[in-house]
Amino acid sequence: MLTTIAAAQLPVVFLLLAAGTVAKIWTVAREAEPGMLSRLGPAVLVPERWRAPAMLGCALGELFLASGLLLTGHPFFRWGIGGFFAVSTYVLWELRRRRPDAGCGCFGEVSALPVGRRSLGRTMVLTAMSLGLVWTPEVPGWAAMANLTWTHAPAVLAGLLVLATLSPEIEETVARLRYRAPCEQRRLDPATALGRLRSSTVWRSHEGMLSSKEPVDSWRELCWRFFVYPGSSHAGDPVDVVFAVYLSGRHPAVRVAMVGSDGQPVEAGGLAESLPISAGH
Repeated sequence: MLTTIAAAQLPVVFLLLAAGTVAKIWTVAREAEPGMLSRLGPAVLVPERWRAPAMLGCALGELFLASGLLLTGHPFFRWGIGGFFAVSTYVLWELRRRRPDAGCGCFGEVSALPVGRRSLGRTMVLTAMSLGLVWTPEVPGWAAMANLTWTHAPAVLAGLLVLATLSPEIEETVARLRYRAPCEQRRLDPATALGRLRSSTVWRSHEGMLSSKEPVDSWRELCWRFFVYPGSSHAGDPVDVVFAVYLSGRHPAVRVAMVGSDGQPVEAGGLAESLPISAGH
């Protein structure tokens, strides 16, 4: 009975290791906010220049152990995974004592909440699950998972349920998905706004007036992204053609105005009435 329960935890342990690996690598690769790693363990316990390597090193260690568990039945990997989670428990305890404001970083930036009892409890449970695998048949993990039957299903589901209960990241993720930041606070790559501009009818109707297809200036004001192009008015006078792209919605509004050398609108296409084009020009 105990052997059956222990064997059923192999896919659970592998899943947690794989998820931790991907999340840590993704966090280091994108680093959505400057200084984000200074708030995630174990990176906060090392000097700043070693924080990204520490996070990647942890991810590569998890990848090594997960690969060994999946491809071989050698007890080294099972003992190694148990030791990894045991050390993780100690590190989280130290992190909670020395940096109570920092997140565990177990799943990268998703694990940004301060380390609490649930995070510590999760690593303790994972340590027990991993050590339980030592007494299961020494076969590759993929073969062990392929041989799981419906009798193992309750133990697998129970393991997942316990870990889900001990994972504050789930509630944090749900809260992030439910919360939608106001338009003016959302990030949008300028290249995306430029692509929306060039696919609009406003762009096509004014493209012939432009002397260059590359903007000479660009800035953002609230929910609008502005692009300035050199061009000529209908009368042939040199002007700046200013486009504004709204940054929200599937079919965002696009406005245009022409501005003379004195900074005054020459020919307005609706932009001047929407936003003050002189604010960033």
